[in-house]
Amino acid sequence: MIHRRKGRKLKRTATHRKALLSNLSVSLIKHKKLKTTLAKAKELRVYIEPIITKSRKALNADKTEAGVHLRREVNKFLQDKGAVTMLFNEIAPKVANRNGGYTRVLKMGRRLGDGAELALIELVDYNMEQAPEKTETADKETKGKPKAKTTKTAAKTTKSTKTAKTKKTAAAEETKKTTKPRKKKEAAE
Repeated sequence: MIHRRKGRKLKRTATHRKALLSNLSVSLIKHKKLKTTLAKAKELRVYIEPIITKSRKALNADKTEAGVHLRREVNKFLQDKGAVTMLFNEIAPKVANRNGGYTRVLKMGRRLGDGAELALIELVDYNMEQAPEKTETADKETKGKPKAKTTKTAAKTTKSTKTAKTKKTAAAEETKKTTKPRKKKEAAE
């Protein structure tokens, strides 16, 4: 029975693995999501969850010595000033009420080149695709009007008009590209 062998080696030396996880953590904090291999994503989750917990505890400790100590502890792992400030100022207040589980790992299939399993790791509170988008103009428009049901044909027509508009703009850009060299040639003659 194997005891006390925690974590994945990821076919790297200890220093290389530490640098890799630190870089992945900084990227996850800055961009809120990251596409990588499944093994790296699972190992990153084990690495970053305690870091986010430390930032959350520092938020509760305010500007006391404990908060400064926790900030230094996190900086020891991340070694990126911008990521540390973003973690403590932006992410920690957002996850203040969460008791763990700050990240989500989603499988994305296999990579074409080598067949490695890919995964998307993201911060749970920053899932932009699933959150409903609300704009001020949309709210103003819908207040006075009753909601209308959209049908499949209406959706198809809006989709076809969008593709037609993109085709027209692409054609216009292409003609602009082709007309510029002619003007230069005429001016040279």
